[in-house]
Amino acid sequence: MTLKAAKTWFLRLLPVVLFFICYYCSQFYFDSYGGSGKSPQPTVSLCHNYRLQRKWESLKLNMSRKTELFLKLEDFFWREHLSAEALPYGIKGNELLLLKVLAVTSSYTMPAKIESSLDCRTCAVIGNGFSIKNSSLGEIINKYDVVIRLNDAPVRGYEEDVGNKTTLRLFYPESASHNPGIHNDPDTLMVLVPFKQQDLRWLKEILYDEKRVRKGFWKPPPQIWLGRSSQIRVLDPYFLRLTASKLLQIPLQPRRQQKLVHPTTGILAVFVALNYCDIVHMAGFGYPESRNQKQPIHYYGKETMKSMKNSYHDLNQEALVLKRLEDQGAILYLHPHS
Repeated sequence: MTLKAAKTWFLRLLPVVLFFICYYCSQFYFDSYGGSGKSPQPTVSLCHNYRLQRKWESLKLNMSRKTELFLKLEDFFWREHLSAEALPYGIKGNELLLLKVLAVTSSYTMPAKIESSLDCRTCAVIGNGFSIKNSSLGEIINKYDVVIRLNDAPVRGYEEDVGNKTTLRLFYPESASHNPGIHNDPDTLMVLVPFKQQDLRWLKEILYDEKRVRKGFWKPPPQIWLGRSSQIRVLDPYFLRLTASKLLQIPLQPRRQQKLVHPTTGILAVFVALNYCDIVHMAGFGYPESRNQKQPIHYYGKETMKSMKNSYHDLNQEALVLKRLEDQGAILYLHPHS
């Protein structure tokens, strides 16, 4: 074949070759991110991108990832000065209560199938916000290795939008559903976030079947709670402390004139996921604008922004931090958001 003929054949084949290259590249993109207008999928290719981009390091939090999430009984033996902070940012003054609680719960780890067998953990943090309503994300959410939910957010009746898989549910006594079995899987870990000493006392009274104290922060906690002790975990206050001090820049000990502010359970769950997971996707986060007092704040129920009026949270600061994490590629939303 002459050189001229070879060039002619090359020019004829070039468009075909380019077509196949573009086709396979587009297939890779659609497989990894679900395609234009669709939600991203939790795939191994995303984990590969995570490792290349070293997303944790890009957060510049000046700390290492911590993948042990829960307090363990052995942490309290043969050790002194476990914490310089009291709850919610440390355990100072609550060691005896914790010993009694952890002595009854039979395990302090994640399920083995998640802890040891996954080379890459994909996680979905599902907030309780109105934005997830009518999203049809349920099937996608169920595909993640770890699904984290908050407080008493229901699942039954909302499966099409929020899915029905729950790996971890973060809660505190006032936000606990009296029967976790209704809206959780049988193996869901119920993760207590102890904001105050009374939270640990409530759990101890439940576990030991003692007389309950009816006092609560904004409402009385359940007097009967049907959670199984084998599924209970206590979140290490380390995570709330770092969420406050590193992410939100909240003073752990505010001055006399400063308003007491704590992170929401939602942004705490995001920080927990960033520590434990390789891929963190989110849905159901965000609040209506403050001037919109009538729009519901949850995908369930009828509560509006009025219920958040006297909360101990800085919602504006949390929104800014989540936006920064999104811009850095550390988190990714499964649906459009404001």
